Amino acid sequence: MKRKNLILVVTLIISVAFAFNASLALAKDMTVADFKAEAFKNITQISPVDAKALFDKGGVVFVDVREPDEFKAGHISGAKSIPRGTIEWMVPKKISADKNASIVVYCEHGSRGALATYTLVQMGYKNVKNLEGGRAAWVKAGCPVE
Repeated sequence: MKRKNLILVVTLIISVAFAFNASLALAKDMTVADFKAEAFKNITQISPVDAKALFDKGGVVFVDVREPDEFKAGHISGAKSIPRGTIEWMVPKKISADKNASIVVYCEHGSRGALATYTLVQMGYKNVKNLEGGRAAWVKAGCPVE
């Protein structure tokens, strides 16, 4: 009986060690540029002109993923403020749990928006787009801000 227990413990230790090493082998040493490239590769972008057409048509939610002080300093009219660090928890609660909801995500210039958009894509949202060039491009195109 002791021999069986010893074999079981050794097998368990080897299995745990193997699983730990396998997870380390899968880990990537990614830079910020790598994360951004991965996001941009896997999302859909929308130009300010096309986003403005959706804005005018209605039925789309604009999500500002900048920090609250940035949002208060000026944002797209009617946008919802959901900082990037809370996107996973707040979009289903504040915007929609419906994975087919039409959402345009933006930040100031596009990178944080891309990362947040990619997160929503990974969560299963199907109609989410990143505003190309962010709020700065929206303003440059003469679109409305508050």
